[in-house]
Amino acid sequence: VQLQASGGGLVQAGGSLRLSCVASGRTFSDYGMGWFRQAPGKEREFVAGISWSGGGAYTADSLNGRFTISRDNAKNTVYLRMNSLKTEDTAVYYCAAVATKQAMGPIAPFYDYNYWGQGTQVTVSS
Repeated sequence: VQLQASGGGLVQAGGSLRLSCVASGRTFSDYGMGWFRQAPGKEREFVAGISWSGGGAYTADSLNGRFTISRDNAKNTVYLRMNSLKTEDTAVYYCAAVATKQAMGPIAPFYDYNYWGQGTQVTVSS
């Protein structure tokens, strides 16, 4: 499956963005989806995951509910809504897919995501 992320940009602290990731090439509903991010000089970290059906959504605890993942299987798209953005949210955001029909929930960070998009830059200014 090929993944194309978009929606990044420059936003002021406290603002919002919605990232999108469009999948192609395979049956989208065969895949659990995740969002990850990598800031300069830091390791990649898990942001959010969602099961193939749209259930089992899980967001990293450290984000304190500011981000929400969702998907639209009819549009082959997974979204990441980011609210109350902070400068520390500045990173390249990647979408990823894993072939699973499991309800992912809190184990979403531990799957072996084997398909990755190219990343979209999010920059939050103070």
